[in-house]
Amino acid sequence: MIESASSACAETAVTLADLVRRLARQSPRAIALVYDGRETTYRELDALSNRVAHALVAARIKSGSRIAILDKNSDVFFQIVSGASKVGAVLVPINARLAPPEIVFAINDSEAEVLFVGESFTSVVSSIREQLRTVRHIVILGGEYERWRDGHPADDLEHQVSLDSVCLQLYTSGTTGFPKGVQLTHRNFLLSPPRGRGKWRWWTPGDIMLLVMPLFHIAGCGTGIFGLYTGQRIIIHREFNPVDVLQTIERNRVTVAFLVPAMLLAIVAEKRSETMDLSSLRQIIYGASPIPAELLRRSLQLFRQTNFFQVYGLTETTGVITVLDPEDHREPGHSRMKSCGRAVDGVELRVVGVNGQIMPAGKVGEILCRTVQNMQGYWKRTEDNAKTLKDGWLRTGDAGYLDQDGYLFIHDRIKDMIVSGGENVYPAEVESALYGHSDIADVAVIGVPDERWGEAVKALVVLKQGRRADAPGIMEYARGRLAGYKLPKSIDFVDELPRNPSGKILKRALRERFWKGHERQVN
Repeated sequence: MIESASSACAETAVTLADLVRRLARQSPRAIALVYDGRETTYRELDALSNRVAHALVAARIKSGSRIAILDKNSDVFFQIVSGASKVGAVLVPINARLAPPEIVFAINDSEAEVLFVGESFTSVVSSIREQLRTVRHIVILGGEYERWRDGHPADDLEHQVSLDSVCLQLYTSGTTGFPKGVQLTHRNFLLSPPRGRGKWRWWTPGDIMLLVMPLFHIAGCGTGIFGLYTGQRIIIHREFNPVDVLQTIERNRVTVAFLVPAMLLAIVAEKRSETMDLSSLRQIIYGASPIPAELLRRSLQLFRQTNFFQVYGLTETTGVITVLDPEDHREPGHSRMKSCGRAVDGVELRVVGVNGQIMPAGKVGEILCRTVQNMQGYWKRTEDNAKTLKDGWLRTGDAGYLDQDGYLFIHDRIKDMIVSGGENVYPAEVESALYGHSDIADVAVIGVPDERWGEAVKALVVLKQGRRADAPGIMEYARGRLAGYKLPKSIDFVDELPRNPSGKILKRALRERFWKGHERQVN
C-alpha cells in the first residue's frame, strides 16, 4: 500500500521549515518528491534539509543571509529551500536561461554568499567567478553537493523563524533595464487560501503533481511549495519535453499539472498523444497568457476528463490572484474566455485611473491588488517600493478593466512588458543591451503577435549615419548579452522612431500596424 501524507499538515499557518517537519512526523513514508528515478519521502526530505541547514551554519550563513542556486529543475531545490528556511536564510533562484552578465547582476545584487551550481553551468560560473563580489562558497550540485551536505548531522537545529521573514527572492525584469529582487515571505506562501475560487487548488495528499515549470519562476517554485503544503507527491522534470510529459502522465497517473499555452501547443501537436491514457489528469492549470480558442478546443478534446483553469498573477503577488473556472472554458467562443477570470478568495482587485480614482465596470485603468500574498517589497529598491506598494495595495503595472460580474480583462501593459512563451521580457532590458552595438543610433523593442509564442520580441533599429543594415551581426552581439528568450525574433530597420515632445518613444504607435485586427495589444 502506498502511503499518502496527512492533510492535517496544512490546518494552521506554518513556515516552510515547520511544514516539512510536520509532514515528516505525520506521514514519514509518504513520497514527497520523484526526480530522475529517485524517490524522497517526507521523512527523508526533512532529514536532508536538516543536513543542509547544518552545512549552511558551518558556512557562516545566518538568518537573513542570501544564498543562490543556478540550475535547471531537480529535487535538490527543495532540499536547499527547506534547509535555508531552517536557518532563516533566503534562497535566490537564478534564471538558468540568463546570459552571463545577467547572472552576474542577479548574484551581486542579491549579495549571495553561497552559490549552488548545476554541473552543466560550471563553465559559465568559472568564466564569471572573479566578478562575483559577495560569493564566498561555490558548491557544485551532484557528488560535491552530496559530500558537502552529508558531512553534517541530520538532527533538527530547531531554529524558529517568523512567518513574516523572507524565504525566497525571485528576480523579475525591470522597466529600468535592471532586474529587481522580489522578496517573498513564509506568510506569502502559507497563508495563501488553500482552496480558492473554482476549486483550482482543491488538492489532497492523494494527488500526484507533474512539475515542469522552471523552479526559478514563481509558477514553478510556487506550485511546488503549494504541492508540499497539501502533502502530495511531486514528480519533477528537469525541463519540458512533450513526449516525457505525456509518458509521465500515463505511467504515473498524474492528477495535477501547471502548463503554459506554448506547452499545451507542443503536447497536442504530438501525434502519439491521441493513443495514450491521460484520463487520470483532473486539473490543468495554465497561465502566462490567454489560450487561443482553437488550442483550447484541441486541448479539451485530448484531455476529455480534465478541468482547465486559467490563472493570472505576478511574482510580486506570489503567483495566482485570479482564476477562470472550468465552467467558463466550456464555451470557448464566449467573451469571458478573453478574461483571466475572477479574484480568488483573499484577493481584492481595483482598477484606477491616472489620478487614482476608482474606475467603473468596463473602464480601463491600472489594476491594483490587495492580498496577504503581496510581496514584502523589492530588495533594496526604496523608490520602486514607494511606487508599487501603498496602503496594502500593489500596482500590477497591467492595464485592464473589471466587468459587472467581477471578471478581469487585461487590456494592455502599462509597464510595456512582453510575454513570450510564458517568459516575461521587458523592452528596456533588450534596448539597453542593443544600444551598445557600434552601428546602432537608436532602438525600440516591442512585442508583436506570434502564433506559437503568443508574443515575439521585435527590435526597430535606427542605424548610425553611413552604417549598413546587419541583422545577423546585431543578433550575434545581443546573444552574448541576453538570455535566448529575450533576443529579438526579428529586426526592422527604420529611419527614425516616433517620439512625444518630451522625447519618449511612442511605443503604442510602433505597435499599431503589427496588432491591426487584434482587439487588444496582448496576445
